[in-house]
Amino acid sequence: MGDRVKDKVALVLGAGSVGPGWGNGKAAAALYAREGAKVMAVDLNATAAEETRAIIESEGGECAVARADVSKTEDVQNAVAQTLKNFGRIDILHNNVGIVSVGGAVELSEEAWDREFSVNIKSMFLTCKYVLPQMEKQGAGSIINISSTAAVRWYGVSYIAYAASKAAVGGITRTVALQYADKGIRCNSVLPGLMNTPLVHNSLASAYAGGDIEEMVRIRDSQSPTGKMGTAWDVAHACLFLASDEAAYINGVELLVDGGFTVRSG
Repeated sequence: MGDRVKDKVALVLGAGSVGPGWGNGKAAAALYAREGAKVMAVDLNATAAEETRAIIESEGGECAVARADVSKTEDVQNAVAQTLKNFGRIDILHNNVGIVSVGGAVELSEEAWDREFSVNIKSMFLTCKYVLPQMEKQGAGSIINISSTAAVRWYGVSYIAYAASKAAVGGITRTVALQYADKGIRCNSVLPGLMNTPLVHNSLASAYAGGDIEEMVRIRDSQSPTGKMGTAWDVAHACLFLASDEAAYINGVELLVDGGFTVRSG
């Protein structure tokens, strides 16, 4: 166990995983706990959140769970209230929830567009809405919003709602960062690049080689300047830094975690 976020309370939205292995939110929740934070693990899938809690507690950490659809006001309010009931404060707000729908402007349905923006963007609006007053009362806090390099680069796959919603994360991040900078609250975003996670396997396989996951992994590995996709732990370690006091003067940034993909494509 470390102490980079010792005695802090981390509210992690999307702390489960959509399949076996380590998703970004699950890894972040575990890493915060390993570095001394108390974690509220929130996920739409209660079983997935419980799995994260079991891992944290097996390693000697402290974790509580809540089930929530973070696109719904009441669910977000309840998750925040449960965090305060269990731990008394919120030092880290980690917005990891996100979904991906494949399709361009013509192919994607209006319903899928609306759902993606509700989950990917409205959720961040709602969590900020109900967590910021608590952070302001405390006089401190760090918000980390998970975006994607799909917000700024084309990957060869048409997912217009995902790209557009992840681009909107930058606007939320900058607005909160500047409005609350003099109140001891920081807000930053992390932009993962080509990642090998359960969400990618679950959501994008159909867009590559007719759903052949092994071929998808090969293609995406070859796209990375490093020759290999990143992992959830690469994202988690970036988030840990931004959440910690080591990043006390870092505010409003978009941190690329992409092995150089964006630089090469630029």
